[in-house]
Amino acid sequence: MCSDEVVVHVDAVSKRYEMYETPRDRMKQFVLPRIRRAVGMREREYFREFWALRDVAFDVRRGESVGILGRNGSGKSTLLQIVTGTLAPTQGRALVKGRVAALLELGSGFNPEFTGRENVYLNAALLGFSREEVDQKFDAIAAFADIGDHLDQPVKTYSSGMLVRLAFAVQVQVEPDILIVDEALAVGDALFQKRCFQRIEKLVSGGMSLLFVSHDQESIRTLTNRCLLLSNGRQLDWGPSSSVVLNYRRLLHEEEAAYFTSITEMLKGEAGNASPACAPAEAERADGSPAPLGGTMANSDRLAFGDGGVRVVSVTTHNGQGEGVNVFYPGDRLRIRVLCESQVTTDKLSVGVRIRNKEGVKLYSWGTLNQDMQRLAEDAGATTFWRRTVRAGERFEVELECDCALGVNLYEIQASISHEDTPDYLAQRMLHWVDEAAFFQVLMKKDEYFFGGVLDMRMTATWQALAD
Repeated sequence: MCSDEVVVHVDAVSKRYEMYETPRDRMKQFVLPRIRRAVGMREREYFREFWALRDVAFDVRRGESVGILGRNGSGKSTLLQIVTGTLAPTQGRALVKGRVAALLELGSGFNPEFTGRENVYLNAALLGFSREEVDQKFDAIAAFADIGDHLDQPVKTYSSGMLVRLAFAVQVQVEPDILIVDEALAVGDALFQKRCFQRIEKLVSGGMSLLFVSHDQESIRTLTNRCLLLSNGRQLDWGPSSSVVLNYRRLLHEEEAAYFTSITEMLKGEAGNASPACAPAEAERADGSPAPLGGTMANSDRLAFGDGGVRVVSVTTHNGQGEGVNVFYPGDRLRIRVLCESQVTTDKLSVGVRIRNKEGVKLYSWGTLNQDMQRLAEDAGATTFWRRTVRAGERFEVELECDCALGVNLYEIQASISHEDTPDYLAQRMLHWVDEAAFFQVLMKKDEYFFGGVLDMRMTATWQALAD
């Protein structure tokens, strides 16, 4: 129900803070520039500039849901505070049309000495509602918050989960034109989060606009239409949520790779000439020259990222007879073949896949290391793919298979190959990740076998007559 009407217009917004080394410098900045100007001396600044935001611009239309992604410190919360009007931009402007409800810092807008009931009326009044209007909505607010007798206890006695329940219940029951959520739902339990997302989807379908900040990439992908990516206060990307989420993952990977590279360089510096233990000694190129698994991947494919060294060449789907097909029915054998190529000699690899439906929901992820972990738990000396040595220049194929238990839909396969320093996914470096590596479709023979939903739980039914 998205319309062309713009309800949030952010135009070249920047926010600058003045950083002082000592309280004395703050006092100097307050007094001395005036004196220097008065006597005709050149002015001097006693602070460092910090730009929390730089030239951010985007629009949100009525009925549109927009996500905001970025690491901690990227400027997400600052941007939301500017949109809500609690913070003024240094440059640019943020125009908002309609009633705004915001869940920003946990407990913001609540008086800790007031009871939950009193805070409901206080928050609703701040949103422009009369006491009579809140009276009409109070039962619905209390039912959604579901905190029982705690509603008449001071808010300072609430847990973080109870706080967000009450805050969210107030904001959504007053049906705002624009809802802004900044990570607040992360503290709620899974059932409450489910109810919140259902309520948000209902409000968005009714014409409400949503600005949603979360580190949960799947929530951003499924709940929002478009997404903004921030890094160090600057706007890196703006567009469809699926493509922005991929760029966010690529950004995280690059920053993680840079961090581990710096650690390696530091260790080398401390050791003088690095010993073979500082890096995978087995990693070498076909010509025998050293080739650590870190570094920049040569593949420029917009749907791929990774350190390089080993790459995914192709992904294909096959039936139980090994024939290449891309249409399956529930109960069919599904085989996914991942062809890989290595430029280095190494071991400790894992080849995996992730399956998503066309709505972007992750349904399943699994790889060779999952099987290796199970085998090692049963027998520490078991043969595993993780222990297999791959030679430089070698091509190898991994086949992952299962019975198809998926519902009717179009499915995407994401493929990856990673270096796992330990066989437990706790020390992973992504060598090559590919989005949209392959697609397949699941159809249903309704006259033979039928079920509804995203997967087949293989239910059975029994019955018996009961005596009167």
